[in-house]
Amino acid sequence: MSGESTRAAKAARIRALLETEGDAVHENTTHLNRVRYEANAAGGDIDALRAEARAIKEDAIERLPELVERVRETVAANGGEVYVADDAADANAYIERVCDDADADSVVKSKSMTTEELGVNDALLDAGVDVHETDLGEFVVQVADEAPSHLVGPAIHKSREEITALFNEVFDPDVPLETAADLTRFARDHVGERIERADVGMTGANFVLADSGSIALVTNEGNARKCAVTPDTHVAVAGVEKLLPSAADLPPFAELIAKAAGGQDVATYLSLLTPPVDSPTIDFDAPDEPLGDPADRSFHLVLVDNGRLDMREDDQLRETLYCIRCGACGNSCANFQHVGGHAFGGETYTGGIATGWEAGIRGEDATDDFNDLCTGCSRCVDACPVEIDIPWINTVVRDRRNRGADPDAFDHLVSGLTPDDDPAGVDLQKRLFGNFGTLARLGSETAPLSNWLSRRAPVRAAMDRWLGVDRRRDLPTFERETLADWFAARDPLPSAGTADRAAVLYPDAYTNYALTERGKAAVRTLEVLGVDVTLAPCHESGRAPLSQGMIETARTQAERVSDALAPALDDGRDVVVVEPSDVAMFRGEYEKLLDDATHERLAANSYEIMEYVYGLLENGADADALVGGDDVAYHGHCQQRTLDLAGYTEAVLRRAGHDVVTSDVECCGMAGSFGYKSEYYELSMDVGADLREQFERPDAAGRRVAASGASCHEQLLALAFDGVPHPVELVAPGGR
Repeated sequence: MSGESTRAAKAARIRALLETEGDAVHENTTHLNRVRYEANAAGGDIDALRAEARAIKEDAIERLPELVERVRETVAANGGEVYVADDAADANAYIERVCDDADADSVVKSKSMTTEELGVNDALLDAGVDVHETDLGEFVVQVADEAPSHLVGPAIHKSREEITALFNEVFDPDVPLETAADLTRFARDHVGERIERADVGMTGANFVLADSGSIALVTNEGNARKCAVTPDTHVAVAGVEKLLPSAADLPPFAELIAKAAGGQDVATYLSLLTPPVDSPTIDFDAPDEPLGDPADRSFHLVLVDNGRLDMREDDQLRETLYCIRCGACGNSCANFQHVGGHAFGGETYTGGIATGWEAGIRGEDATDDFNDLCTGCSRCVDACPVEIDIPWINTVVRDRRNRGADPDAFDHLVSGLTPDDDPAGVDLQKRLFGNFGTLARLGSETAPLSNWLSRRAPVRAAMDRWLGVDRRRDLPTFERETLADWFAARDPLPSAGTADRAAVLYPDAYTNYALTERGKAAVRTLEVLGVDVTLAPCHESGRAPLSQGMIETARTQAERVSDALAPALDDGRDVVVVEPSDVAMFRGEYEKLLDDATHERLAANSYEIMEYVYGLLENGADADALVGGDDVAYHGHCQQRTLDLAGYTEAVLRRAGHDVVTSDVECCGMAGSFGYKSEYYELSMDVGADLREQFERPDAAGRRVAASGASCHEQLLALAFDGVPHPVELVAPGGR
């Protein structure tokens, strides 16, 4: 399939999901995201808890072989059995043998993503065993014969009205179902009858405690308890990564999974079972008869490898094994909020973390249809309860696919055996956006001709067809006079104070070649506050190629930037950055691209422009030197908010005398080059509609709209807002 037809197919699929599932997905995911924020803010040090949980997970995965052997011993001592399955076929064969030994005709299951991964239901049905899902969401998708669309809420893509119509059509009840209470009551009674009659109960396990053989089940319905203890035979299926050393390690996870998954302080049901559970079996047909013998109960813990042990040895995918399947990465992702897991997900797993899981268990090519939906905005990093760098996992897999799915390619990079920049597997679209700095320089050198050409219909049609640059999206306007040209010829402003600071302003390609006014405003603002300012050469930070999965190109650019800034750092200058994604590179991704000393030095001395201005004001600079008086609707850049920097912009605007309303949507939808791509344009604009709606509300309508990111600026223009300056332009004094 050609690049053009592949893009068209992706666009059509996204368009269909936006129309059929988008509203339900959006309503449900944004609700879960909102209550997560509320739960995290309600009390306690959530970041300390996340750090504790991550440390436990790091230790557990490091000790995994030891924990597997330990849990074998403890479960056997309790009277149960542990089976470690190599892959899906091995796991299913064992489960079939357990059902055969139990002479089972029916199995009831609680929610389990691992059994979805294995295809347990189909395997048992092929073996002649009926399988009944008892979780409400799983029951809905089983009835609909659909795949789950979310790690926690399998039917999150369906509205109540759709579920009502589905149940009435399939079950044809005597009295048609109408309300949510009707649906819940019907499902409860339906699955309850099947639990009573079941021969085998199957559950997952959110956590498995190696020291006791106990399993922890975190649910909101209670059906997992019934599946575990009602039938004589209980099978628990879990990936080997679910092992924790002991019960002492469970508390932070019990709290975090409740907050991250459902915005709860504690889950509705937190069950700790040390099976075989010492409870007798109830005969539901003769409840007054003597109870069954607890000794007749059997328990099987199926621990699944299915690629996980290889992931453990892969330094770049290993973090995936820390995942506790809370779904927060999806809920916090603007793209996921609009299309859900049927677009942003693989055969089993959904959301940002899906790339790691699907690549690990099925191969990296299994991520091709959805990996690019991760824009690297980093909002999921803050949401993840175990601090997984999900965008980096997506980037690494993207890089490997660019290199022809060579699993050793990244190892070559980190060992110094560097393949050529822009490897052969990078398609033309990725090459174009990954080399934006070069394009911007050429656009500036040939302006205004370049701007005229880029607006010609035949040129846009060709770019759409061959490069996947959507013709409906306006392209940047390049300036013939660059920021560097202006800086060399400018008349410096007199200082209004003595900040006694020296800084070097780092100009990204947008600031130097297209949005030069924000760079000029940054220089004037720093100068009027008493800062001695120099301008660094315009070398791209590496953000553009990194977003396209071109890691070695990003490394080369990072090295060029660090070399260019080194003399200024040697002179004691602070590095001030206009574009938030670049300061995020300096503080974050450069850790993976540069040696530790170089990264740490640059990270410790780099500041986003409004963060730096705030520091100047806090240390005696005169706020009266700044310009104020506007009513402002402000949108902070994704990575700026992940770094907790957006608050500085709000504070500076207010100190300067502006009245500010700030957006709280996760992303504007542009996300660098994402919104330019023809296969994603409609999704980008659908995401942007959330921001437009917020800025059209009474508290924000009519205000001057400002945005910190260049891509946010482009999106807000596309959403029909005028001008859209960078906040520093609102506080900067005038002058040439």
